[in-house]
Amino acid sequence: MEPKNMQSSPLKPYKYLLGTQILLRFLATIFTLASTLIILTSKQTVTIFGLEMDARYSYSSAFKFFAFANMIGCAFSVLSLFLASVLGHKGLVPKNSFYMFLHDLIVMAVLLAGCAAATAVGYIGKYGEMHSGWMPICEHVDKFCHKVTNSVILSYFAVFFYLCLTIISANQSRHIQV
Repeated sequence: MEPKNMQSSPLKPYKYLLGTQILLRFLATIFTLASTLIILTSKQTVTIFGLEMDARYSYSSAFKFFAFANMIGCAFSVLSLFLASVLGHKGLVPKNSFYMFLHDLIVMAVLLAGCAAATAVGYIGKYGEMHSGWMPICEHVDKFCHKVTNSVILSYFAVFFYLCLTIISANQSRHIQV
């Protein structure tokens, strides 16, 4: 009788890695979709001193960019989820990993740029900028600000998922033979 082989097969770590990638891509899809839906539905109308004040994401170019960045991130997350599932069954091909690395890096950069823009405008909305004469508005349109904050938080989670995916793809693509 031979002792059982204690080493796992070489495909087992690859399957775990593929499962992790698919899970992270699925989570990124869900979080960017939720972030997009929240920002697109964020609006509030209040009356201050007899004047109606309307707050919408579309009034800020930074929030519009944030919304489009999340839409792009969601669409490309769905595409990469499909590609990872299809290419994953063909086995580990370093060349494919390099293309996924580029994809993940670009999507992460777009999402991070959108988050940064929305965070900057959100900070001004919450605290104002007294030197420029910009007053804080979140005390007046608190529901709008909470929705935008929630949307930005979800998008930052998607950025984190794409950071993990970028690291995984970079690690897989380092095996390319030049």
